[in-house]
Amino acid sequence: MAGRAGLVAVGTLASRVLGAVRDSVIAHHFPIGATDAFYVAFTIPNALRGLLGEGAVGGAFVPVYVEVKQREGEERARVFYAGLSGVMLVILALVSLSGVLLAGPIVKLYAAGYESTKFALTVDLTRIVFPYIFFMGIAALGMGVLNALRRFFVPAFAPAMLNLAMIAAPLVFVPLALALHLDPIASLALAALVGGVLQVGAQLPALRAIGYLNLPRWGWRDPYVRKAIGLLLPMLVGLGIYQLNLILSRQFASFLPEGSQSYLYYGSRIVDIPQGVFALAIASAAIPSLSTLRSQGEHLEVKRTFTYALRLSLFVAVPASVLFVVLAEPICAVLFQRGNFDHAATLQTAQSLAWQATGIWAVASVRIVVPTFYAYNDTRTPVICSAVNLLVFVAVALAAMPSMQHVGIALALSVANAAQLGALLLLLRRRAGLLGMRSVLVSVARTALGCAAMAASAWGIARLGRWSAGGNDLRNIAVLAAALITAGVVYLGVARLMRTPELADVVGALRARLQRRGTR
Repeated sequence: MAGRAGLVAVGTLASRVLGAVRDSVIAHHFPIGATDAFYVAFTIPNALRGLLGEGAVGGAFVPVYVEVKQREGEERARVFYAGLSGVMLVILALVSLSGVLLAGPIVKLYAAGYESTKFALTVDLTRIVFPYIFFMGIAALGMGVLNALRRFFVPAFAPAMLNLAMIAAPLVFVPLALALHLDPIASLALAALVGGVLQVGAQLPALRAIGYLNLPRWGWRDPYVRKAIGLLLPMLVGLGIYQLNLILSRQFASFLPEGSQSYLYYGSRIVDIPQGVFALAIASAAIPSLSTLRSQGEHLEVKRTFTYALRLSLFVAVPASVLFVVLAEPICAVLFQRGNFDHAATLQTAQSLAWQATGIWAVASVRIVVPTFYAYNDTRTPVICSAVNLLVFVAVALAAMPSMQHVGIALALSVANAAQLGALLLLLRRRAGLLGMRSVLVSVARTALGCAAMAASAWGIARLGRWSAGGNDLRNIAVLAAALITAGVVYLGVARLMRTPELADVVGALRARLQRRGTR
């Protein structure tokens, strides 16, 4: 599992690095008010991806696919895949059409505080970008079958297509937007659609190679398709709760000063790097293993795999939380501070980043715990825990916003994620019995020692920067690079001195992969 997670992490890291470049390009070329409008518009279909994309794959498709293949063989699994694809294509098309037609009321839910011009722009952008969910849903189905068959390379690298398309937006799609009499910021919405198409196209050769490029068919009568959709329905309730959380966070920010949406978004994009690169990679590698073990009745191995995945995830997530808090201003200055993005915006984004970073470890853990419930065909319990997240978020945000403004929303997000994790672990223990969390706590204690040394070294080097000079200052770039590299070396050095098992497993998996390639 460590080896598979490493492969997914490399591909996702490439996509996240391109994503950081993308956000830097956007911050440079477009004014903060325009990016406020686009990020709300893009949030809406992107949030649906959690249900109809990755959520459908992890919670409904992969567990049922593994079950079909185990019980009835490969050919029956192909029939199931074709039938589910046909049903999902219809659902995705209807959702996309509804989003285009109802863009006005939908944006009202997310950003009622916008003044009329900004609101109208957000509605126009939503209509353009909403079909993005159609392409993401198709891509997620391809990703699901490739991951289930242990082919992780293409699904890991395909999302980079979206970022490449959006990086090209100022040069390629701005002229197209102007030719269509649209605001220049609409170039990002057009680029997102193109990126979705490219992401689907990138998977086609790999699907053809494994014989899964058959035309979709209407498979509603297939009992396994119905089972997958049945598992998806409770997730729809969960999405409603998550959407309400997202709606409220966007609504709260829409009544705050201009730039608040963008500050929150840029901060979340940075914390998504470790969450997406490592936590998602480990979860993607663990889902097939958990589903297979559960279908074979190996309950003890399910719990051992769960705690192993959790330890591996926290080995990366905890230092990421610490490092992003310590280096929040340097990171935001180097990534964003140029063009339309000034130092005042850097400081606001840095506060957003620091408070959201305090919850990276919790989000990473949630992404491991939830698939464990899915392996038991339980999609209801995560919904209950999502409701806990929502209630805590609203309470903390309302209490903190009057004094902290958008930073209060960032704080509320982290506290709510920690509360959700606590609820998930409590209910998982009730379902599965003792989980073996002692090994996780021992691992976190070792990690904390490495984080303390890492934070001290990174903070000392970061003091050499002149961050008000922005991201084009070569000294700032060098200082940030030195701080990040030193932090990594110190953390891994301490882990090696303490003979941390997680480090040994990752290094062992890497060596094994290199040896296999060397013998080919």
